Amino acid sequence: MAIESIRDDAGPGVRPGIDGGNMTDQPTDQANQQQAGPKIEPGRMEYALEILRGEQRMPLGLLAGAAAALTGAGIWAAVTVGTGYQIGWMAIGVGVLVGFAVRLSGKGIDKVYGIVGAGLALFGCLIGNLFAVCAMVASAESMPLAEVLGRLNPQAAVQLLTATFSPIDLLFYGLAVYEGYKFSFRRLTDEDLARVLPELRSKMAA
Repeated sequence: MAIESIRDDAGPGVRPGIDGGNMTDQPTDQANQQQAGPKIEPGRMEYALEILRGEQRMPLGLLAGAAAALTGAGIWAAVTVGTGYQIGWMAIGVGVLVGFAVRLSGKGIDKVYGIVGAGLALFGCLIGNLFAVCAMVASAESMPLAEVLGRLNPQAAVQLLTATFSPIDLLFYGLAVYEGYKFSFRRLTDEDLARVLPELRSKMAA
């Protein structure tokens, strides 16, 4: 009976606390603020994006992506030499490697970084495929790989790629291009917005 009277006095939606105080069924405003991420008014979002765009570094992203493409191509050739097989799935690894290199070095948020990553991924796949074919030729002819590569010219490279082309290569190249695009630019997170909030406030106050 005493418990019922306490509930009636407290009112609807309110429970008695252990120490005699009241606990509401609704979370406090402070808890709501802790759970929610940083909020930026739509009108100020463009300012935040401009701050983040100022951190973009296309030249570094381009150089890092090209280096990653060549590195992936070299790994592709090494795997071909080690296994004796040309593994098409290596193309996807090249795409992922290029994408992360462009993202980490370029810090891009614009989709143009994805386009750059996709192009470099395709370049890496073509070079990787070419290196793999050259490695197989070098192994078959008992020649150093460097010598085979040294004898290459653009016409011979096109002939090798054409002669060894298979329709399944289009699938691997397509997946590599997709991975290169997807991983080359970063998505905005709450941490990014929270980091630029102080600079955004000072800019708006000026």
